Amino acid sequence: MTAGTDLAATDTEATRIPLDPFVSDLDAESAALRAAGPLAAVTLPGGVPVWAVTHHAEAKRLLTDPRLVKDINVWTAWQRGEIAPDWPLIGLANPPRSMLTGDGDDHRRLRTLVAQALTPRRVERMRERITELTGSLLDQVAAQPGDTVDLKAVFAYPLPMYVIADLMGLAEERLPRLKELFEKFFSTQTPPEEVMATLTELAGIMAETVAAKRENPGDDLTSALIQASEDGDRLTDEEIVATLQLMVAAGHETTISLIVNAVVNLSTHPDQRALVLSGEADWSAVVEETLRWSTPTSHVLIRFATEDVPVGDKVLPAGDALIVSYAAIGRDEQAHGPTAGDFDITRESPHRHISFGHGPHVCPGAALSRLEAGVALPALYARFPGLDLAVPAAELRNKPVVTQNDLYELPVTLGG
Repeated sequence: MTAGTDLAATDTEATRIPLDPFVSDLDAESAALRAAGPLAAVTLPGGVPVWAVTHHAEAKRLLTDPRLVKDINVWTAWQRGEIAPDWPLIGLANPPRSMLTGDGDDHRRLRTLVAQALTPRRVERMRERITELTGSLLDQVAAQPGDTVDLKAVFAYPLPMYVIADLMGLAEERLPRLKELFEKFFSTQTPPEEVMATLTELAGIMAETVAAKRENPGDDLTSALIQASEDGDRLTDEEIVATLQLMVAAGHETTISLIVNAVVNLSTHPDQRALVLSGEADWSAVVEETLRWSTPTSHVLIRFATEDVPVGDKVLPAGDALIVSYAAIGRDEQAHGPTAGDFDITRESPHRHISFGHGPHVCPGAALSRLEAGVALPALYARFPGLDLAVPAAELRNKPVVTQNDLYELPVTLGG
């Protein structure tokens, strides 16, 4: 049976919250999820019923619960053939084997080998390159004709993509095609006939990159992954390809949204913008509050329950699927107090959010994303202190991506 309304109709839950495939009002959707939580019955685009954890404390517990695994074969709906292989989100539900999909010893092995390559020193060494790219892109922003600039297209998108390409050793000429492929990869609107072709082409580009680096290694993460070993154990080419695809996807999408959302937040909260521009608040506070209040990752797909797992006054049944709804979790009043719904860069304990995950699968690229935003945002506002939205915030258009809090474009005026 194809995933769709027939599958949803067999569900015995009284009410399920359908996640909007067009993400027309993420704030309202997140509020509804929190109200229905901490374990909410939801329907993913395509009519696929899953559960969502929507409160901070329960999410932290479930993200470290060994009864929740990444193996899609645990999913009863998958076993029954109720999830179509061309479901637009299948690449996120059943990605290639990497540290993202491993559990237990398998995950520890893969993560240890990747950690040898993605060291704090390697990330910090990117600071100079990030600063250089930021300056060059800001020159391009300043040179744009007209009164309105699409800051996402000219600045917030290319910066993370160039950075991740440099880090991974990806050929720059690959970037335009990768942009198209990753848009299809994340979109809820990718036609079924293009889903497998997209996944195949992405894997092919990464495989060609690995082959090239085996032939001519360089000072990049792909070469370091090839060389990484633990007691003689090395990553296979298949594992490296999957790791590259994971890190390129997560490494640029998250940072794009982080930069874009920070600009929107400062434009719609001029009192907060005044604090950071005057030096009364630090740019790191802008980054952390943006990660919490308008997290770049809306929902993370998917974990599967190997047995019944109590969550609040409900039970996540064995064989069912769970997503982590970070957009809802970030404004949980039980974790962030009665002002959780306010964007406030003076908030105490700003690092209490879990927007980069928690537990064994916490995002390995968190430090790089923070570094990029921490360089890009102060440089942007130092160059254009009068920068503001060119349209009302209500007119900004969300992309149809259920996993990312992302916009089509970010029209701004640069000020005097």
